Order: sequence, then structure tokens, then C-alpha cells
Amino acid sequence: MPAATVPTSPLPRVERFFEIPVTVAALLVVPVIVVEASTGLHRPWTTIAGVTNWVIWTVFAAELIACLAVVDDRRAWLRNHPLEVVIVVLTPPFLPSSLQAIRALRLLRLLRLLRLAQIGRRLFSTQGLRYAGLLAALTALGGGAAFASVEKGHSTWDGVWWATTTMTTVGYGDLYPKTPEGRAIGILVMLIGIGFIAILTGAVAQRFLAAQVDAIEAEITHEGDTVDEVLFELRAIRERLGELEGRVGRLGLEQPR
Repeated sequence: MPAATVPTSPLPRVERFFEIPVTVAALLVVPVIVVEASTGLHRPWTTIAGVTNWVIWTVFAAELIACLAVVDDRRAWLRNHPLEVVIVVLTPPFLPSSLQAIRALRLLRLLRLLRLAQIGRRLFSTQGLRYAGLLAALTALGGGAAFASVEKGHSTWDGVWWATTTMTTVGYGDLYPKTPEGRAIGILVMLIGIGFIAILTGAVAQRFLAAQVDAIEAEITHEGDTVDEVLFELRAIRERLGELEGRVGRLGLEQPR
């Protein structure tokens, strides 16, 4: 009878799906808190910070609900993941402003960054490059529109031009922010642009080096197989020597005195 196949849990797949969104959401906690704590900033920054706060909490809540939906023992999962539960329960955006400092607990989810190797492999993949390209395009459009709204006298197209030259580190110098809000936008646009270029460079390098890496791995595997064959032959020789020693010993005992 064929062996029964054991169904695999979909939980690891769900955790991998939320890995990057949760990390990005945790990274956005600091700028949102800074914007909301600044007394000199008004609309549209306060509105953007409020919407981002809701988005961050929604990502954490969606991850919690998705994990509970696929696990078999929900109570055991809740006991083993208290941080995820605390963040969703204690940091909803509708809490009073006096309790919003608890949102700093969301930063603890940056412990996911300890798995940078796995995240890096996913970022440098084709799917990761698509996400990075989409984020870069949204940053160019959104950053350009935000630049035009805070820097008076410039159109949205001027803002998109400025955002594109800033993200690509060209920096013609024909447009540059003069207000504190514009400079804050510039910092964010530069960081995302540099990150996108790094991901793009890493993906291209990985694509060109993939064949060489596979060849090296194949060579190492072949050498490992050769070593195994040598060890096997040495064991066989040792066994044959043991048999010969036993026969010689028996012949010596059988000789007449």
C-alpha cells in the first residue's frame, strides 16, 4: 500500500508572505510618530501620518488574522506569539493620543530583520524586483506631487522630474526643496531611490553570477562524491585486511607442534 502523505501546514507560506510588509510597516512607525509629535506640521502631513498609522495597524492585524486562520491549535499559537497579539490589541489607531506612545511596541517586530539573508534572497528575486520597481514608481509620482504641494510655484510634473532625478542620484540642481517639509520629502525620496538602485544592482549581479555559483556548487558536490567513494574503498580495504588477519591467525593455531 502506498504511504499516506502528510499534509503540510500553510503557516510558513503565510509568514513568508507577510515578512516584507510587516518589516516595512514596522520601519514606518518612527516617521509617523515623529510627524504626529511635531507641533509645526499641519495638513497634509498630519493626514498622511494618520492614514499611514491605520495602514500599519491593518498590516499587523491582517497577519494575525491570517495566521490564526491556518493554524490547527490557535491557543498554542497565541501563547507562542504574544508580541503579535499585544501589538494588534494595544496599538489601534483609534486609541486616545495619550496612549499612542504604546505604538513603539511595533518596533519590536523589526526582529524580523535578523533574517536578512532570507529577505535579501527574496528581494533580489524577480518578484522582489517587481515590488521594488512598483514602490519606486509610486515614490516618484507621490513624492513629486507632495513636492509640488509644499514647494509653491512648481507643477506636479516639475515635482515628478525632481523626484526622478533625486532617486537616480543625478541631481541636476535645477529644482531643490527650500521648505522643511520639502526637505523631509527629499530625504524619504533619496532613501527609497538608493534602496531601489541597490536592489536592482544586486538582482542584476545575482543573475549574471547565478551560472558561476551553480557551477561551483556542482564542483563541490562532485568533490564530495569523490571523497565518499574513496572513504568507501578504504572501508572495504580495511574489512578485507581484517579478514586476512583472521585467516592468518587461524592458520597459525592449526599448525602442528
